[in-house]
Amino acid sequence: MIVVHDIFIAKPGNASKLAKMFKEATKKSPEVKHILTDMTGSYNRVIMVSHYESLTAFDQSWEKMKKEPESMKEMEEAMKGYQDMYQTGSREIFQIW
Repeated sequence: MIVVHDIFIAKPGNASKLAKMFKEATKKSPEVKHILTDMTGSYNRVIMVSHYESLTAFDQSWEKMKKEPESMKEMEEAMKGYQDMYQTGSREIFQIW
């Protein structure tokens, strides 16, 4: 099992807005399990947690999205303006033992 954390550092005042946007945009994505906001540590973090059976499954999810233009268009519409809400981001990929 692979767990992916897509981590965004939101601009001040935007973390909850960004989290709500991610929650709405990913509601049809079974891989996305949680949208998290920080309670300790660095401020203004929004983390999208996804689960995949393998790295191959993670890669295939991107390929599948590219082949479904209607789903991609829906996602783009739901995420409209998200780039203005965060300062930086990163991705962490973990293997569960």
